[in-house]
Amino acid sequence: MSADDLPDPGPDSDENVSTEPFERAVACVIPAKDEAERIAATVDAVHKIIGVDLVVVVDDGSTDRTAEAAEQAGAVVVRHEKNRGKAAAMETGAAAVAERDGARPRHLLFLDADLTDTAAGAGPLMEPVQTGRADMTIGTLPAQVRADGSKAGGHGFVVRLSRAGIQEAIGWAPEQPLSGQRCLTRAAFDSAVPLAAGFGVETALTIDLGRKGFRIVEVPIDVRHRATGTDLRGQLHRAKQYLHVRRALSARSALPADGGGSSRFPRKTTQ
Repeated sequence: MSADDLPDPGPDSDENVSTEPFERAVACVIPAKDEAERIAATVDAVHKIIGVDLVVVVDDGSTDRTAEAAEQAGAVVVRHEKNRGKAAAMETGAAAVAERDGARPRHLLFLDADLTDTAAGAGPLMEPVQTGRADMTIGTLPAQVRADGSKAGGHGFVVRLSRAGIQEAIGWAPEQPLSGQRCLTRAAFDSAVPLAAGFGVETALTIDLGRKGFRIVEVPIDVRHRATGTDLRGQLHRAKQYLHVRRALSARSALPADGGGSSRFPRKTTQ
């Protein structure tokens, strides 16, 4: 995908236009918790992305062999003795990259640990950042399906809340506001630290960077992750996700008046 194929950027300002060299290499940071069965395949696939020269896996308090599997696959592994959450893992991974950077810091590609061999499809997230079109890209994924072929996901209430809150805050409604597949310049990432805790991290990251004038675009990518079910465990996961997103929005005075239930906000589409 070329930069010309991308949607028009979201929030834009000359205040924070990146001045980093566009050819800069990219480091991939993968937060992981109990992903021993999938992490090696994910790391192997990321190694195939042209332009990624460092893969860092942050083992966030796993109780299985996630760290060992990631190391065997060739990743640099940093461990949290106890689970500290995704935001902390992202910050730890970025710090590990910074320790290996010289005067020319790498861009940062954040991917989920459960993508397995489809992680190679995240490559298009890098080009807009490397060519200066964007300070952060957000990956939009195809419809996810379960092993039995049924459609994955819940009823969309968490997505609607996040989208409406972002619209309230910065006047832009992303198609997939909860996507964890993102590429950022180092300057953009450092501007957003400390990250919001829990499942509100992506929503808060978009608002915080948008309000500071960093340029954000969504990029379609062909990756697939483990689908969340509709059983009790899946419903509890989405309820927790909803509370975390709501907390992040409240902290930013961005709670929509209707609680995010409205679908009136337009979605960004590829031109």
